[in-house]
Amino acid sequence: MFTYTDLIPTVENTAAVIKSLNRMVKSGKIRKLSKGRYYKPKYSEFGELKPETYQVVKDLLEKDGKIIGYLTGYSIYNYLGLSTQMANTIQIGVNGEKKSITRGMYKIKFIKQANLITKNNIQLLQILDCIRYIKDIPDTTIDKACKQIILLVKNISPNKINLFKKLILKYTSSTRALTGAIIEIAYNSDESQLIFESLNSASKYIFHISEKVLPNKQKWNIQ
Repeated sequence: MFTYTDLIPTVENTAAVIKSLNRMVKSGKIRKLSKGRYYKPKYSEFGELKPETYQVVKDLLEKDGKIIGYLTGYSIYNYLGLSTQMANTIQIGVNGEKKSITRGMYKIKFIKQANLITKNNIQLLQILDCIRYIKDIPDTTIDKACKQIILLVKNISPNKINLFKKLILKYTSSTRALTGAIIEIAYNSDESQLIFESLNSASKYIFHISEKVLPNKQKWNIQ
């Protein structure tokens, strides 16, 4: 994915460059995703491939070498093995509020993330977002999604599990409850104690997860 400024940072005759790019679009050498954004198509034995999700929104994820957002939600369910469905909606986690935008065939939505976003915690935030929106994951069941998330949590490197537990404290109580139950299954009750103490013992959390998948759900008031 590129714009004319990626080709020539300082252009005196911008209109001429844009006209040249548009001629290349008409000839089929490149494709136009949206106003001012182009890409060179790739092909497989099944035909032309869509541009990679990261390429479509890379300017919304990093600016001047600084992380400003991360792919999440529909954008990573398939990557994490939670769904086989590919959506035309791209979700990006950001600090603060941002309005949805459209780029070509893609609807780009922004999800507010309370934790500071860094290269070191993006993978953990993606997993936590999957737990937060587990009811909305397409082409699966709550039980299947929960089983896969348990495996993802088990595979978090030992040096990052403490950071994972710290990040969850800024999520909603229902997300904390389900994450705590998952951590307890993946590790032990000691690892999830701080999360357990952050919850209101009188609150109930509705997820419709079976006891077979989450045998400790009663302790965490999960239904």
